[in-house]
Amino acid sequence: MKSPTADKATSSDISTAGPALKGLPAGSRRGAGGTRIRRQLPTSPWLFAAPGLVIITVFILYPFISTLNNSFTDKRTLMPGEYVGFANFSELLHDDMFWIGLRNSTIYVLGVVPALVLLPLLLAMLVQKHIPGITFFRSAFYTPVVASIVVVGLIWVWMLDERGLVNAVLEAVGVGKVGFLSDQWLLLFSAMAVTVWKGLGYYMIIYLAALANVPRELHEAAAVDGAGAVRRFFTVTVPAVRSTMVLVGALSSVAAFKVFSEVYLMAGPTGGPAGEDTTLVMLVQRVGTGLTGRVGYASAISVVVFVVTVALMLLVLRADRKEDA
Repeated sequence: MKSPTADKATSSDISTAGPALKGLPAGSRRGAGGTRIRRQLPTSPWLFAAPGLVIITVFILYPFISTLNNSFTDKRTLMPGEYVGFANFSELLHDDMFWIGLRNSTIYVLGVVPALVLLPLLLAMLVQKHIPGITFFRSAFYTPVVASIVVVGLIWVWMLDERGLVNAVLEAVGVGKVGFLSDQWLLLFSAMAVTVWKGLGYYMIIYLAALANVPRELHEAAAVDGAGAVRRFFTVTVPAVRSTMVLVGALSSVAAFKVFSEVYLMAGPTGGPAGEDTTLVMLVQRVGTGLTGRVGYASAISVVVFVVTVALMLLVLRADRKEDA
């Protein structure tokens, strides 16, 4: 219960503070101890968001608009371009290198994405177990993620070279040397293997977070019903982390379609034998750089890459919605 004394004190404080409030500017009040309190201005949230908006505008929005605008011009590195309409996109349809790049990028997606959706999940289930020394293996599996892609690419090039470690082992067991870096398809698949190896640890962490939210009671109930490890994987684990699998599929498909570093380091600037391992992003770099770089044509290729990556994400999300329905 409040005492009459407390009520009197409150009334006295209010009456005393009344004259003080009258002298304050609009939107201001005095809090406990006479501290002045100002109302939040409508522009305050924008002031906090301003640094992020500036970064997004300068490094994302402006380059995107500039690339879209350049795709309709014949701009070169040292020459302002003139508007040419859809001429660049029309030229793409008759450019053999464009179709080679599109083919390789598509094959890369088909080869890398399934592996990066399934293998990290199995790896996460393995390192999730609490056994002695598992912390070391978690760190070891994640090490390729933090390693520089240039360093990783050079290491794999040295290993897969004709005089490298892998061919030395194959020759020792009587198989003979294999042209991992000289054959068109072996080189592309070798680059895929590097991408999968480097991405395993990253997606493993994402799956670990999802597996931590799967109730243990579900596995126990399935085990009581006689379900084995494989059946529990498909009936308990996969449905529980399906949304995470969709996320991993979307992220890995976009990254695989825009692959550059792995193929560039292993195939070289020419894109492998006769340029047959060139990807779309490598083609953008080759066409649009240098003193005579065709910036307008490279921008048109970049727009195509953007449209395809957005389409990939929409396909993955639509497939997920169909399963929910």
